[in-house]
Amino acid sequence: MSTLNGFSQHSGACVTQSTEGGAVQDLQAKKAVKAARKEASGNGVLTFDDPSRVDTSLNETLKLLPDELKANMKIKSVTPRPPRKPRLERAASLDEKNWRRWRRFRTSQESLTDPYETSSSNGSLQEATLSPPIRGRATPCSQCCEPNSLHSSPDASEASPMGKSRGSTSDLGKRASEISSAFGGLLRGKAFAGSKPRLSQIMPARPLPPMELNVASHTLRTANRIDSDFMDYRHYSQHKFGRVSSSLSDTRLHGNGTVCDNCSTDSMKSTFSLLTPIRSKDVRSRSYLEGSLLANGALLGAEELSRYFPDRNIGIFVATWNMQGQKELPVNLDDFLLPTDPDYAQDMYVIGVQEGCPDRREWEIRLQETLGPHYVMLYSAAHGVLYMSVFIRRDLIWFCSEVEYATVTTRIVSQIKTKGALGICFTFFGTSFLFITSHFTSGDSKVNERKLDYNKTIQALTLPKNVPDTNPYRSSSSDVTSRFDEVFWFGDFNFRLNKDRETVDSILNQNPETGVSKLLAYDQLTSEMSRGSIFKGFQEADIHFRPSYKFDIGKDSYDTTSKQRTPSYTDRVVYRSRYRDDIHAVKYSSCPVIKTSDHRPVFALFRVKVRPGRDNIPLAAGQFDRELYLIGIKRRITRELQNRRAQKDQKSSSVCSIS
Repeated sequence: MSTLNGFSQHSGACVTQSTEGGAVQDLQAKKAVKAARKEASGNGVLTFDDPSRVDTSLNETLKLLPDELKANMKIKSVTPRPPRKPRLERAASLDEKNWRRWRRFRTSQESLTDPYETSSSNGSLQEATLSPPIRGRATPCSQCCEPNSLHSSPDASEASPMGKSRGSTSDLGKRASEISSAFGGLLRGKAFAGSKPRLSQIMPARPLPPMELNVASHTLRTANRIDSDFMDYRHYSQHKFGRVSSSLSDTRLHGNGTVCDNCSTDSMKSTFSLLTPIRSKDVRSRSYLEGSLLANGALLGAEELSRYFPDRNIGIFVATWNMQGQKELPVNLDDFLLPTDPDYAQDMYVIGVQEGCPDRREWEIRLQETLGPHYVMLYSAAHGVLYMSVFIRRDLIWFCSEVEYATVTTRIVSQIKTKGALGICFTFFGTSFLFITSHFTSGDSKVNERKLDYNKTIQALTLPKNVPDTNPYRSSSSDVTSRFDEVFWFGDFNFRLNKDRETVDSILNQNPETGVSKLLAYDQLTSEMSRGSIFKGFQEADIHFRPSYKFDIGKDSYDTTSKQRTPSYTDRVVYRSRYRDDIHAVKYSSCPVIKTSDHRPVFALFRVKVRPGRDNIPLAAGQFDRELYLIGIKRRITRELQNRRAQKDQKSSSVCSIS
């Protein structure tokens, strides 16, 4: 019994000793795995100091398991699936994203695949990296992982239960190393190659442009970006209109270091396309009080003129119309003031009226309503039934001097102010303008009386008064037109055709185009101007329109009354300049759609050269008729709403017919 007990105790001690030894070995194996994992977290590679020791420990541990447990236990190969979207991925910064994008698409010749990994048949678009490949990285098997895994390990594909693969502890250690390496890559946000479908390689058609390596990023300039539909505005406006709004200040931005690159300059131009940046030293400067033409910050100087008019030319619309004293005004003045031939409206509108309507204010409101909010009435004057209104773009009112006017009566009885002249003058930048509208003596044979009206006007029109003459050395006290740079004279001059009615009608009916040139051979004004007896130094654009007088009211037929007046070019526009080629006539025509008078309105479009001026002249300081502006805009809005309401009612109404 003692022998048996001793044997039992000895056997129990052996078993205990064996169990304790196995536990120690198992603990040592676990510590080795933990150490390897800890090391792998730093460099991404799972390594063991003594792989044979780990295999032996695992083998001994398996031998100590009970036989029944070994029979019932079926251990499958452990092949964990990587998550579809790792939640522990570290968020990349903007610099890292930009660097990765630059690395991915830097050139068309550089390969986008990892040279150390095996690509699929379709190629791959992999994330470029500068770190060396991980040699201990393993790929999951095709049987246990997702279908999009294109790489498989031959060892993993032949995996079997652990009970059948005895003595394969080295394979188990290798498998543990592979699994640890795979999970270590996932924890660091590095998905292994087989977790994504491989796409075909993208090759650009041509080398990509180099990226800007400065602070001026495109993403920071979206607020100042020019819209795509306005990118060609500079080229289009320069081709059509002859000038483009620009600024000399844009060229100074580079020299002062305000702008880093060309893109930033474009940004500054788009932001300050109308209001350019103002330098503090220009504001501090007081040189403009001296009247210098080239002083920085001068209101009427060269810099400001070039900013608004780079080519130093402005557009002027000049019109004359004998309204015959009719109370009824045309329903629409668009065809008169805004003809469709020029693509752009003009900078200045000057309208002279003879025998004007009784309600002069209503006429001015209609002009303001037609021209719209972009224009303001700089000045208006009247002499009896002679009216003149000057409208200018609202941006340009600061560059005008004080406006002056004077009148002349050519009638013997001065109380009857139906015949005479009205003149308005002012200086725009450094160029002086004079506009005269006249109504000369009527009658087919009263040519001498009309020449007397002209001579009296140029002598008695006392202008300028306070605004200094821009060139007094070329002025004459006996001729008002010599005291201004640019002069426009328009009105009902009443010069007729020296031909009978039948001959004129036959010429107009035969060929309207060639008939005009034939009629001008009989024109009294053309003949007198060629002799130099009237309008000395003045010019007139070529006439290509039918005679503007005399029509039946509301019709296109000439006078059908018993008087049978001969059609004539009574309404004219002439011009002169101190300097050669300063005035260029763009269009000279009439408006046949306005039929409320026996005269047709006649207008002319001009391009006029403007020079810089001095700030030592009396300025208008933004003067305009504010009350007229508000009334005209309200009238314009009201009329538009009425038209929309009428169109809406017309669309909603329906007519039912019963058959």
